[in-house]
Amino acid sequence: MKDVPVYDNHIHLDPRGRNIEALKEFEAAGGTGLTLVTLPYKDVQISCADDFRRSYGITLSMAERGRELTELKINVAVGPYPVLLLPLAERLGLERAEAIMRDGMRIAADLVAEGRADVIGEIGRPHFPVPNEIVEASNRILVYGMELASANGCPVMIHSESGSPELMAELSEMAGSSSLDPGMVIKHFSPPLVLEAENSGVMPSIPASRKTVREALSKSDRFMLETDYIDDPERPGAVMSVNTVPKKVLGMLSSGEMSAETAWRIGADTPDSLFTRRR
Repeated sequence: MKDVPVYDNHIHLDPRGRNIEALKEFEAAGGTGLTLVTLPYKDVQISCADDFRRSYGITLSMAERGRELTELKINVAVGPYPVLLLPLAERLGLERAEAIMRDGMRIAADLVAEGRADVIGEIGRPHFPVPNEIVEASNRILVYGMELASANGCPVMIHSESGSPELMAELSEMAGSSSLDPGMVIKHFSPPLVLEAENSGVMPSIPASRKTVREALSKSDRFMLETDYIDDPERPGAVMSVNTVPKKVLGMLSSGEMSAETAWRIGADTPDSLFTRRR
């Protein structure tokens, strides 16, 4: 079983956190690959486009160091975290805030075009109730990101309110209007909506709880697994421990709940198909 690919589609690292030690723990548990996703860092307050460039640079540096010190395959997602729109709008007004978020999206797309990043994300809209004007601006920014993803042949990773068939249909429609294949839209922290009738072609990335994985596997193997590990030194192991995906996959393989073929699809075939750029 040590040759089985094990992929975590959503891991954050923090320069102040465990950082490379967390990646080594993931690898030691059986992990073979991951998507390293940028987050706002405490050392960089976002006020203009260049701040996004600095923030993404931190993510890229951690990814490069991870490749040097482990054997892990590391894909990188960069994009303007959608909740940032709120403090920007409060400080600078919504129009200026939206323009800065669009700048952050464009810089992320440039990094994909340069081959330094693989995904535009996590982008979308706040996961909690906000005024309609924030939702509308967030949707405009998201559609712009989808258009850039289509132009660059890469996926987008979506941060939004909790997934539902209705949300998946909305994301699929947005993608279609942006000339982006809905299959290149990855819904982060998705419920096990793994049938096309449930997800409208959007790719679900589901939290690696045993209950959720079992429910997903009872229907299909078209999904990815994630922890949303955030590497917060004040909250060790949040949201899930970094070794969760390897433990779940290898444990379910050992118990017979998951076949090797399914493990290969989830851990290699699906991420490889998404993170190989299409021009």
